[in-house]
Amino acid sequence: MHRIVDDRRMNLREHAVLMAAYNRWINAQVYAAAARLPATAIAEDRGAFFGSILGTLNHLLIADTIWLHRFATHPAGFAALEPIRTTAPPRDLRATAHADLPSLRTAREQLDGVIDAWVDELSEADLDHVLAYANTKGVASRRRFGSLVMHFFNHQTHHRGQVSTLLTQAGVDVGVTDLLMLIPTLDID
Repeated sequence: MHRIVDDRRMNLREHAVLMAAYNRWINAQVYAAAARLPATAIAEDRGAFFGSILGTLNHLLIADTIWLHRFATHPAGFAALEPIRTTAPPRDLRATAHADLPSLRTAREQLDGVIDAWVDELSEADLDHVLAYANTKGVASRRRFGSLVMHFFNHQTHHRGQVSTLLTQAGVDVGVTDLLMLIPTLDID
C-alpha cells in the first residue's frame, strides 16, 4: 500500500495517492463482503440504478476503464496506462464486463494495480494540464486534469456507497468504509 503523507501539507497529487490507496482497500472489503452471498443474490435486480450488486460493480470497472483511457491521452504518456492504451475502451456504461463475481474481482484487482502504478507516476504539474476528451456519446469537453482525477475517485466512492447499501439490504455488513481509516493521526502540536 502507498505511504500516506502528512496531510497538513498534502497537495493534489498526494491526495490522488491517498484516494488510490483507499480505492484498493475499500474494493477489497466490498468484494470480500459480496463473496459471502450466493451468485444469485449478487446478480439479483435490487432496483438500483445499475440493477444488481454485480451490475453496479461492473459499472465501476467499466467507468474506471473509460476514464483511464481518457487519462492515457495525457501528454505525460503515463507508462502505467499502457495496458489500458492497448485495449479498446468500453462503449456502454451499463455493459457487463464479467458475468460472475470471481472474474470481476480478478479484473478489479488488476485495474486497481494499474491505478496504483499510475498515481505513482503523477506529478503536480501533470494535474494542471487541460485534458480534451469526449464522453461515451461523443460530446467533447476540455477540463482541468486534476479535477477529472478527483471526479474519477469521487465517482468510485459514490457507486461503492450504493453497493454497500445493497449488501446491507442483503444482510451483509461491509464493515467500516470511511476514508478516515487511511488518514494518519497526527501528533497534537
